[in-house]
Amino acid sequence: MAVLERGRVGETYLLGGRAVRNNLAVVQALCAAFDRLRPEQAPHERLITYVADRPGHDRRYAIDPSKAEAELGWHPTQDFERALEETVRWYLANEAWWRPIREGRYTGERLGLGTAPAGRA
Repeated sequence: MAVLERGRVGETYLLGGRAVRNNLAVVQALCAAFDRLRPEQAPHERLITYVADRPGHDRRYAIDPSKAEAELGWHPTQDFERALEETVRWYLANEAWWRPIREGRYTGERLGLGTAPAGRA
């Protein structure tokens, strides 16, 4: 809401949690979240397959939110690990939404319109 309420037309604001991690660290954090939420299938890090880097690959994705913080007073409300675990929880609770996509049965229609995520009204 900070951008809508205090942002200036034509400006670009980057919103990020100052949680710079390389790609492997993100995958390891995902595995740790799955270990907590699905311990019967742990350790999930055993599922990681290491491959050769592709030319020009991105080692990490870094966002500098300082402009949004300074001009809008915006700050993240969750840290990386908590937000990541909440995202994993959502996907685990909403398998009916993503399973058709994973199985190649998605036909391109918009999904989720008119429905609330599991656990939210």
